[in-house]
Amino acid sequence: MRRLLREERGSAVAEFTMVGVLLTALALAVVQLALALHVRNTVLDAAAEGARYAALAGADDADGVERTRELISAAISADYARDVTAGRTSVDGVPVIAVTVRATMPVVGLLGVDHGLEVTGHAAVERLD
Repeated sequence: MRRLLREERGSAVAEFTMVGVLLTALALAVVQLALALHVRNTVLDAAAEGARYAALAGADDADGVERTRELISAAISADYARDVTAGRTSVDGVPVIAVTVRATMPVVGLLGVDHGLEVTGHAAVERLD
């Protein structure tokens, strides 16, 4: 029995190290997922706000694109606001403006897959009568 206990001496340190590495990797993965979701939600909200801004009476598509870029640059980084486009379409006969943002999907910190994230915000166009 003593020999068996002597052979297991020091195994707690090795087990702690292995479990610690595993838990650290899991915690970092959860933090990275939260960051990716934050970036996605922020970019989506900026696209929707840009579409609402461009849909106002007297505004045009370029105003919506500029507003979207301003919001993304203020919230995350100007690098995420490089590819912003706007266009007019209709949904069920209602004229709408769509602002689309293509940005980097963060994989490690804010670094990641270029154009891995694409979101579109829509808003009904106001009419001047």
